[in-house]
Formats: sequence, structure tokens, C-alpha cells
Amino acid sequence: MNIIKTDIPDVLIFEPKVFGDARGFFFESFNENVFAEAIGSRPRFVQDNHSKSSKNVLRGLHYQIKQPQGKLVRVTAGEVFDVAVDLRKSSPTFGQWVGEFLSVENRRILWVPPGFGHGFVTLSETAEFLYKTTDFYAPEHERCVMWNDPDLNVDWHIQDEPALSAKDKLGLLLKDADLFD
Repeated sequence: MNIIKTDIPDVLIFEPKVFGDARGFFFESFNENVFAEAIGSRPRFVQDNHSKSSKNVLRGLHYQIKQPQGKLVRVTAGEVFDVAVDLRKSSPTFGQWVGEFLSVENRRILWVPPGFGHGFVTLSETAEFLYKTTDFYAPEHERCVMWNDPDLNVDWHIQDEPALSAKDKLGLLLKDADLFD
């Protein structure tokens, strides 16, 4: 597996080796030993999630202020632009974001550590998104930073206004949000 560093050192891209022929393909999407060596720890994954979204649906930027979740994310159908924002006030990369195109074609996998906001927008007609989390979903601790916060200035690679959930429409500006120390 090829491991690619991003502009935020804690966020990593995993690029699996794909073995294919006329019959189809095979690749290892997760190996605990490779993952632990890459991030320097061995987190326990407790939940797997699967979502399907239509074109231009934007989900995020989500995080949990308590029970923060690390997320290992990938796409199994279609394409998304995935974004991680550092929300750790004590971090040298606080308030910075990185984005990555994840698709069924490139098979890239993104590690979003605890302490980060996370979101994605669907670029294809539909996309299916799978992710493992290091803690359980806790709606009472969930928070959302506005997808279009001018201080973050995320380039979502979309032309039109995205489709948002009612919850995501209520996202806060970074400067007004509960954050990590």
C-alpha cells in the first residue's frame, strides 16, 4: 500500500495496490499493521458506516466535540471531493483544510484523525461512501462547521449551491463553534 502525506501531516492518503485481470480485481482496503505503522498508533475501529448520495449533495463539516471520531473513508461507487479541517486549537495546522478526490476509479482511502471536521460533496450522479470510525456516533456531541465558512475558504470543486441537510444548514462559523483544545 502506498501512503501519501498531505499538507496536514496527520491526514494521510492510502493508495492500495490493485491486482486485476479480465475476471475483475482484488485489493486490500485495510491492514491494521500497515495502518498502525503509518499513523504511529493502533486505534480501534468500532463502527462502519455506508452512505449513498446524489450529485451535489454536501455532507459536513461534521465532528463530535466529545467522543471524537477518527474516520477511515473511501468511495465504492462514483466520486466525491472529501475534506478534513483541523479543529484542534493547539495544533500548528489549526483552521487549515486538505481535500482529496476519492473515487471508485482511484480507490484512494483517506485517514481523518480525531479532532478534525469532515465533509464531502458528491461529484458524480451518485456516490457510495464507506467509513470506519474510532468511536460511536453520539448525536448529542455532534457539531457542524459551515461548509462555506469564509475563514476556511474550502474549494469544493462545485459550481452550484450544494444540497444540504436541515442540520448542515445550521452549521456554525469556525470562530463561533465548539472546538478541541
